[in-house]
Amino acid sequence: MTDAGPVEAAAPPPRSWVRLLLDPLYGAFFLGRMLSSTGIWIHSITAAVLTYELTRSAFMVGLVSVAQFIPQVLFAAFTGSLADRGDRKRQVMAGRLVVTSGSGGLALWTWALGTGAPGTEWVIVLSALVVGIGFVTGGPAMHAMVPALVRPGELDAAVTLNMLPVTLSRAIGPAIGAAVALSAGADVAFALAAAGNLGFVLVLLRMRVPQAERDPAADTSMRAAFAHLRVDRTVALLLLGVAAVGVGADPAITLAPSISSEMGYGTSQTGTFAAAFGVGAGVAFLVIPVIRRAIGLPWSATAGLLLIGVGYGAVAGVSTPWAAVPGFAVAGLGMTFAVTGLSALLQRRLPDQLRGRIMALWSVGFLGSRPFAAALNGAVADLVSVDAALVVVMVLMVGAARLCRPSTTDRPPPVPD
Repeated sequence: MTDAGPVEAAAPPPRSWVRLLLDPLYGAFFLGRMLSSTGIWIHSITAAVLTYELTRSAFMVGLVSVAQFIPQVLFAAFTGSLADRGDRKRQVMAGRLVVTSGSGGLALWTWALGTGAPGTEWVIVLSALVVGIGFVTGGPAMHAMVPALVRPGELDAAVTLNMLPVTLSRAIGPAIGAAVALSAGADVAFALAAAGNLGFVLVLLRMRVPQAERDPAADTSMRAAFAHLRVDRTVALLLLGVAAVGVGADPAITLAPSISSEMGYGTSQTGTFAAAFGVGAGVAFLVIPVIRRAIGLPWSATAGLLLIGVGYGAVAGVSTPWAAVPGFAVAGLGMTFAVTGLSALLQRRLPDQLRGRIMALWSVGFLGSRPFAAALNGAVADLVSVDAALVVVMVLMVGAARLCRPSTTDRPPPVPD
């Protein structure tokens, strides 16, 4: 009899989405993300409504959003590098504690002095800035942490599920915030927002997140991350695709009021269009597993970009809200297909030592494209027409789908020298 040597145990099969959500580690992370994302949306809608009530100025409402967004652009590179040097779990906790202080401080101000106190609008802007700093502090580390929570064969599912709290909270957070602010006051709504983010911190405190060994001599600068983009151009292409999805998500916000007005409904149908986009984005999670089994992950990402374009193409030229609703829903469906597919393909090929910095670029691409998209859509709509703006976005999405086709996004990673 020959000695065949030790037999390696077969790797356990990947778990289903349901089993991942019930997993003590990944499930806890998902719950914490849901609490935090809902808290941030509660804060955002309450801050926007209160600012408008105090100032009657759309500019001031926009300034609140700018204050919350600016830190993503200014500090993402730094916090991404930090995520590749230190303890990612602690960095996420620190970021969410900063977010908690932003919402909690505003809750204390409005509770102690009332919403009509002089200067409250500027306190809201300052609070939004603090929330934005907290968000960018832990954001790259939070995305980079996901692969450590699951088995290697479960990465695609984990990355996809990681986007679900953002989608769900975008639907329920504003509704909760508006209802609580109306019935109990803005101070209670801001306190609830703070509690959601503090809840994420408490969840993380109890989690044992595996940490990969780091090379102390490794270059943890953003220069090394950009050098990797030159070596693995597919990573750069996937980041470009994610930025395109950010552009594709904008018309449901920027152009919706103009579309409603041109149909003769004033701005009353704006919420209907935004809701249709959100419903489409949410429904996508129910069918993603089936679609990916049928056509594969790379094709599902490309199809998502095409669906965004098709959706807006269907909205262009229609004259009634109910004719436009299906188009917005298809665009929302495509957004989820595209962003989850491109993000999963990206996470598949990233070396762990670069994950924090590359995911920081992911954040800058997805969020940083929004002001550009809003300016482009608004300018084309004002100078030409709303339909022309929709067609421009449609053409951009078709172009992005061409660039991010499977033959370019599913190439093997380069072999290290």
